[in-house]
Amino acid sequence: QVQLVESGGGLVQPGGSLRLSCAASGSIFSRNTMGWYRQAPGKEREFVATITSGGITTYLDSVKGRFTISRDNAKNTAYLQMNSLKPEDTAVYYCRLSGALAYWGQGTQVTVSS
Repeated sequence: QVQLVESGGGLVQPGGSLRLSCAASGSIFSRNTMGWYRQAPGKEREFVATITSGGITTYLDSVKGRFTISRDNAKNTAYLQMNSLKPEDTAVYYCRLSGALAYWGQGTQVTVSS
């Protein structure tokens, strides 16, 4: 059983930065793609970024150049560095491990507001 625990969310002013972390239990982290998704109030959950086991990254167009996904396989942890945050980035952010099954974390709230 894989468990994912996100942390690092909070309240930040527009233009600010946050770094989200996703710590995974179990031994399958390094072999699988990790992703970050978000869900704003009244909207469906959407893809934000993914990183493969080999380090290949993909991003939602609206976060390109502002967000950076990374991973540390020795720590079983994935990260999402978010810079130049905008109010429209406000959402609950979830991490996902995509293997034979998909596993989700419980989410962490990010609020961008002055």
